[in-house]
This record gives sequence, structure tokens and C-alpha cells, in this order.
Amino acid sequence: MATFGVHRALSRNVKRTALSLALGVCVAGGVQAQSAVGSIFGSGQPGATIVITSPQTGLSRSISAAADGRFTFTQLPTGRYVITSDGQTREVEVKVGSGVQVQFGATTDLGAVNVQGARALNPIDLSSVESTSVFTSDQLISLPVASDVSSVALLAPGTVRGDSGMGSGNLASFGGASVAENGYYINGFDVTNVRTFLSFADLPFQGIAQLQVKTGGYGAEYGRSLGGIVSIVTKAGSNDWHYGGSVEWTPDWGREPGKDVRERDPDAADPLYVYRSDNASSSTVYSAYASGPLIRDRLFFFAIAEGRRNTGDSFGALTSQRTSNTSPQGLLKLDWYINDSNLLEFTGLYNQYRTRYNTYEYDPTADGGNRYNIGRHEAPIEQYEIENGGRIGILKYTGYVTDTFTLSAQYGYLSNLISSRLPAAGPGSECPWAYSFGLTTSVLDRYIGCNPGTISTIPDQDAAPDEDVRKAFRVDAEWVLGDHRLRFGVDRDTYDSSHRGQTYAGGINWAYYRVPTNAVATGAFAGRPGRTVNGELVAPGSLYARSRYLETSSSSYENINSAFYVEDNWQVTDTLLAYIGLRGEKFESRNGDGIAWVESDFEVAPRLGFSWDVSGDASFKLFGTLGRYYIPVATNSSIRATGSEYRENTWYYATGWNEADGRPLGQGAQIGDTQINGSRSAPNPASVASTNLSPMYQDELILGTQVQLTDRWMAGARLTRREVKSGMDDTCTTNAWIDWAADNGYDDFDPASVPGCYFLNPGSDVTLNVDLDGDGTVELATLPASYLGLPEYQRTYTALELFWERTGERFNLQGSYTFARTRGNVEGYVNSTLEQEDPGLTQDFDHRLFTDGTYGPTPNDRQHTLKLFGAYTFTPEWQLGGNLLVQSGRPINCQGYIPLEGIAQPDAGTLSSYSGSSFYCLDDDGTRELHQRGDQGRTPWTWTFDLSAAYVPDWADNRLRFKLDVFNLFNNDKVTEYNEFKEASRDVISRNYLNDVNYQSPRALRLTVRYDY
Repeated sequence: MATFGVHRALSRNVKRTALSLALGVCVAGGVQAQSAVGSIFGSGQPGATIVITSPQTGLSRSISAAADGRFTFTQLPTGRYVITSDGQTREVEVKVGSGVQVQFGATTDLGAVNVQGARALNPIDLSSVESTSVFTSDQLISLPVASDVSSVALLAPGTVRGDSGMGSGNLASFGGASVAENGYYINGFDVTNVRTFLSFADLPFQGIAQLQVKTGGYGAEYGRSLGGIVSIVTKAGSNDWHYGGSVEWTPDWGREPGKDVRERDPDAADPLYVYRSDNASSSTVYSAYASGPLIRDRLFFFAIAEGRRNTGDSFGALTSQRTSNTSPQGLLKLDWYINDSNLLEFTGLYNQYRTRYNTYEYDPTADGGNRYNIGRHEAPIEQYEIENGGRIGILKYTGYVTDTFTLSAQYGYLSNLISSRLPAAGPGSECPWAYSFGLTTSVLDRYIGCNPGTISTIPDQDAAPDEDVRKAFRVDAEWVLGDHRLRFGVDRDTYDSSHRGQTYAGGINWAYYRVPTNAVATGAFAGRPGRTVNGELVAPGSLYARSRYLETSSSSYENINSAFYVEDNWQVTDTLLAYIGLRGEKFESRNGDGIAWVESDFEVAPRLGFSWDVSGDASFKLFGTLGRYYIPVATNSSIRATGSEYRENTWYYATGWNEADGRPLGQGAQIGDTQINGSRSAPNPASVASTNLSPMYQDELILGTQVQLTDRWMAGARLTRREVKSGMDDTCTTNAWIDWAADNGYDDFDPASVPGCYFLNPGSDVTLNVDLDGDGTVELATLPASYLGLPEYQRTYTALELFWERTGERFNLQGSYTFARTRGNVEGYVNSTLEQEDPGLTQDFDHRLFTDGTYGPTPNDRQHTLKLFGAYTFTPEWQLGGNLLVQSGRPINCQGYIPLEGIAQPDAGTLSSYSGSSFYCLDDDGTRELHQRGDQGRTPWTWTFDLSAAYVPDWADNRLRFKLDVFNLFNNDKVTEYNEFKEASRDVISRNYLNDVNYQSPRALRLTVRYDY
């Protein structure tokens, strides 16, 4: 009979074990509800009473061991627990998403139970099959690691840093996936930015209690991710009062200057290709926290406020910029233990912040000319602010209904502003975008009026800034039935992205033309003096104007993702655990009119796994998983694919223009009819996406082992194979439809009915609404894949990981070596080479010619990665920490213009607008040759060593910590990125091809003072 009550005798002053502070990786973590909790399991005497007590909150649960002696406590808040049975006592730390094994009775010589005095903890988790790493706040304090979530995630095996041009520039790629395929959670609530998948909600770093990194094999309760999962558990209050704060200072004088890159073109006016040596930045982050009981043993709080003062100066050839950010963040966690069986939690987070930008320019002709890269701010251009972030509220209920049945329900709300500019547009944006042409219609003469000419469009002044709003609800249950631990649940996630449309600056665009006196018309008036303008003849010497009106839709685009799951952790024998799981995923993406344009039935995602205690004493484990994982469509795809665009073009005779605002003087008669393009309504869903579109998914196989070598050393190995089975992107060809229509007798087919771009599964047939008979009525037609000529979406990841860990009272060390190969014809949801951040809307499949030469090593392919980090305590007052990363280079490509020979219209016109971004490149003799992805070699190997030194003085009762971190101690500066674009224009080879672009980050110092009471 389980009980749930309060045990006051152990509510304070329980000393932590060395192992509970160890820098440990739990390579097989437990399957818990969205990884906000953990579990304790083990064995004792049959029928014995097992009691667990939290010394932090006073909570106590007891249960009777089964007939075979086994017991399990599930859905436990993270933290320290004391376990007692038959006079024996153990102390453990429950980590997020992990199970901790405890044994009572005789201990083994090998130390699998690892008894130290009365304390026991087993680092090998036999209760699940997942591949996961857990980092605690105590661990992170001792390491030289940046205070951000991605930097911590990159400590885990199987992760590599993505391209610096994607998102924040510090995102992690998990298991060969792109950086836009991960999931991020705070206290079990999904905080991933589904607009682009390239960011997630921020929080005060000092408010993190534990951070779990799932690199593969995660259970059926997780979905919507092909890469990895990062799950954060925030700190919480206890019966003891705590308060404190910290200041982190990263001064500019502690940074080595960045490296400049010389321009290779001797005729270039600017001698520098990349200029960064005068850039400067400094950062100060300060926080203060307090926690304790509002009602002892019942109601607890933790609150932290974080402020910042970040400044940066960046300089270009002719302009410069200063940025500053002083906005605060805050976190509040409330835990209410209502009674013996009911827990209510609330998490509130405020992370809205503003960054101020001041832009400047300087005159390159002053002081004798050639004034480039002067490294200081001169004439101001404008000042504005960008606002990001928002608020999060999470409410969770957990009920321990019976001894064996636990129920939880969670509701969360998130709001997030997306780069809201204040003011919405720069100076001169209230003026029309106006300009005049010379004697030909192709040469711009000058800009007119108060618009500087650089502001063509502005945000819709009647619409609110871009914002994302998430509302998510989930219910989870866990039921222990003998040898079976059943879990099942449902969730529904609604993500609404509002988008602010665009219009021309000043509401209109004016262009002025004068017909040359010797002009001869073409078209309907061929041979006559003058020029054909909008179907009419305009006489020589006439001045005329064209007005353009633009309106792109301001609307909201909704994703509704729902799922159910069921899983069984079946203890087949005393040493064999089988995991059987099933997840059903349903995705729906709606356009601005609320109509679904992409919708799936419940997609079945099976998950299987096993955990085998080979030795029977928890010292040698074999495990494996096999599973399928789906990812939804980003709301940014809805915005771009289904947003409406309306244009009007009108021509007038004119006598001149107003130099003050660019508007016409003496506007005369209209020339021809007004030309209207587009619509104010969202396009028909069947015209922008194939009606047989399938979601993107990936299959994964993992086999691994974990061995406890001694009471302090653990090692393991893991083999991973991932393969994307179905991908999704857009293509932009019309000719394939024209060819198909001609082959099938549709002589009146209207090519204009084919959308400019449309979504499909590459390599599959496409079904769209098109006008087959030229009568203005569209109908569904299926285009065979052979006409498109697109290959199937391909990406595979194969890796062997070796990992190890050493724990102890004074010295803790862990590391990993990964040999990995990622191959495919596409990187994934984004394209790092081109820095395209539109998930599912890259140019990878825009035309079959873009797929030529694409199979090879993808941008995140790092074949060799060695990670080693840890800490050594010399004396109670002095500690050193280190973090070593050794990594092989990324592949280098040759990017050039696509060949247009043999391509008919309209595709030829479409393709001519693309930049040099295919795998066709000019040779020295001017011949365009097809290259293969990665055939230009790789960037150099790099290694970086970070060092920290901490002083914890005895005279401050170990409550004060002074710490110095030195990142990139040896200031290594190898190249990390080259210019891969070979052509400056379609027929000109760039002299800067394979010139340096980026280097390793230079050495930087960080000083931290921290006080904890």
C-alpha cells in the first residue's frame, strides 16, 4: 500500500554524495512525461517497505516491494532523495528523464550499487532504452562553458555546431539533421519556435536546475523532431530559504581582435574582403534569486531576475553599427503539494527584450579619398529598436491516484514577438519610393523626393507586429501492472503565427520615363515613331509615369498538431527490459483564411527497444532502439506559400515631378488599362501543395553498450543509423506541366494556371489544380514524377560513438569520440551553404538542375569529433575546469550559376533570376562543369581548449565563488568557412572563390562572481 506524506525529520541538512555532483552522462535515460521528472527503481527484500523522502521539500512516499523484490517510484520531481528499507539507507539524485537504480541487501564486489557509507547510486540506468545526457547546475558551474542552452547541448555526444549564419549562429545539429529539426522544452512544455524551428524560448541561465539532451532513441511521448531534444527543468523552492546572485562580465579588453580577410581582386576599391578587427563587444549579465517555503512542507517558490548590459560595435567598409541591450528576464516557479497525493506546479517566464541599433556612415572620398574600414562611428543614419520574446505560463497537475496509477495534465501558453521594429520603418519611409530613368528604360537615373531610395517597402501600418502564440494541452498517465509499466497520453498543440504584410513606402511607387526623340516603337506599333507603353503608342519626347501599388496580406497562420501515444516498459525477465511504443501524429497547417492547405491523417510512428543487464548486477548493459520520427510543417511555409499578394500597375502622362516627395506634377491621362495581378484572397490549397503530400519522417536504429569498469569509471559505445524516408520541399517549374499536357493531348492547357512554386515530396507524383482546357476552370491533375526529374529526398547518418566517464570526490572527467558520416542530396529543412532559413522552402528542389551533383557529404558532416571536459578540485578552495574540442572540417563545395542552354520558357526566365547557387561552375576556359557536393575538400581540423579557475574562500563559508573562464585559451584561429561561390556573375569567375570567410572565435575572458546562501 503506497502512501504519500510528509517526512519532516529529514527535511534539511542531508549532505550530497560525490556521485550526485559528478559530471555524469546517463547514456540511457528514463522515459518520463515530457522529461520534466525522473524515477527511482531497484530491488530489496520481497514485501519490504521502501520509503523515499525528499530532504528539500519533506515529501515522502512508501511502497511495498513485489514478490520478486522489485519496486518503482515514478513521476518524481528532480532533486535529492533518501531511500530507506529494513534499516538500510541510500541517497540518490534524480535527474530529468532518467531512472536511478537502488539495491538493498548484499552489495556486489564490483560496486554496481556503488555504496559509499550509507549512500548508493548506480550511473547505469537499466530502466529505459533512450540515448540521453543530463547536466546539472552544479556540473555547469564547474565547467568553462558559455551560459546558453546550445553550448551545453553541444557537450553531448553526437552533436556538432551548425553553420554560424543560421539562427543565433550557435545552434546544434543532432545526428546529422539540420539545425532546424530539434525540439526544446521547459518543464515539459514545448518552447520550440515552429515558425522556423531555428530558435526557442530563452530563460535566465542561472534558473536552470537540470538540462537533458536526447540525441536519439527517445520514447513515444516525443515527436515533431528528427534531430534531438533539449529538455530543461528549472530550479524550485524547498523548505530551506536560499538567496543569492551572480555577475558575469565578458569585457572587450579580454577579447582578442577578429581576423580580417584581404580582398583578392587588385582592382577592388576596398582592400578588405572581410573586416572585423575593429569590432568590439562587451557583456555583463547579473542575476538575483530567492527561494523557500511560502507554507512549510506545502507551498514553495523560486524566483530569479536576470538583467543584462550588452554592447557591440561592428564596422563595415562604409557603414558601422552600435548595438545595446539592457532588457531583463524573469522566472517564477511555484510548487503546491495540495495534499498527500496531489501536486500543482506553475512556471512563469518573462523574456521580452529590446535591442537598440544606431547606424552610421562615412564618406570614402573625404581626406583624400579611399577611406574604407576606418573603424569608428561617424555620421549617424538612424536609431531604432528591435523587440523580441514574450511570456510563458505553464500549469501542471500531477495526481498519484493509487499505488500504481499516476495521472498528469499540463496546459501551457507562449507568446513571442518576432523582430518587431520600433519605429516600423526608417526615416523617409513615409515618402513614396520614386525614381527616374534615363533615355532607356533599363538605366536608373536617380532617386527622387524624400525617400532615400533604400526603402522600397514598409510593414502594413494597420497590422500588429509579427507574433507567435502557442497554446498546448497534454494528459499523461502511468500504470504499473506487475512486470509492465504502461504509459499513455494525448496532446494538442496550436501554434498561431501572425504575419505583417508589406506595402510600398509612402503607399505607392512612382517611376518616370521619357521617350527618346528618335525612338521607334515595337510590338503592335512596330516601326512607328515613339514607344509602345501598356498597349498604346506614346510619342517621342513624352514624359510618362508608372505607378505601382502593392499589398501583401497581413494575416495569421495556424498549425494544429495533435498526437496520442502508448508505451510499455516490460520487464520480461530479471535482466531483460523490452520497450514497445506507438505514437500517432496528426498535422494540420492552415492558411490566412483558416483553411487547411497541408493536412495528414494520424501517421503511425512505432518505437521499439530493449535493455539487457548482461551481468545481472547492473554493471554491463546492452541496449537498442528502432523508431520512426515525424516533423511538422513550419508556419513560415504557410506564410510564404499561402499568403496573398495584390498588385496594380497604372501608366499616366506627366509634365514633371515634385522634387520634395517624388509625386507627379500635372498628372495627365491614363495610358491603357490598369494592370491587376494577384489576389487579396489566399490561393486554393490545391494550387500550392500536392494533394497527396506526405509529412517528412525519418527511421532510426541504435545499438549500444554501457559498462561500469570500476567504482569510478564507466564507458560505453553506441552505433546509430538514421535515414530520412520521406522529405518535403517546394519546386518551381512550369515546363514539366507543359510537356505533360502536350504528351496527353491537352492542347489548350494554360501554363499560367501553374503556381510559381508548389510543395511536393521530391521523387513522387504531384497532384494540383490546373487549367487543362484553357477555359479558366481549374481541376485536379496528376503530374508523374518522371516529368519533374527530381530525385527522392535522401539523407543518411551513420555514427559510432565511444563515451566514458570518471567520477570522484575531487576529479570528474567525461568525454566522447564520434566517427560519423552524413550523406545525402539535401541538408534538411534548411540550407546552410546558402544560409536559407526557410524550412521546407529552400531552393534544393526548385528545379531538377539544382539537384544535379547534390549527393555527397552534407554541411553538418564532421567525420571526427573528440570531446573531453571535467573539473579537478585541488583544495576545498581551488578548482580547475577544462573543456577540449577536437574536430575535423566540414565539406567545401563549388557553387555557380545554373546552365540555361536548352531550357525553354517560362522556366528559363525563372531560372535566370537565381544567383550562382547550383553545383555547376565555370572552369578557367569558360566551360560550365558539373561538380559534386563536397568535392573541393574540407576545412582544416580545429581544436579549442577552454579553461576555468575558481576560488571559493573558506572565510565566506563556501558561499562566495570567484571564477575566471578563458575560452579558446591558445587563441587558435583556423579557417572554419570558405567562400564557396565561384562566380561573381554568370560569366565571370570570382577572384575571392575559396577565400577565407570565418575563423575560430578568438580568445575571450569571462569573470564571474557568485554568492549563494
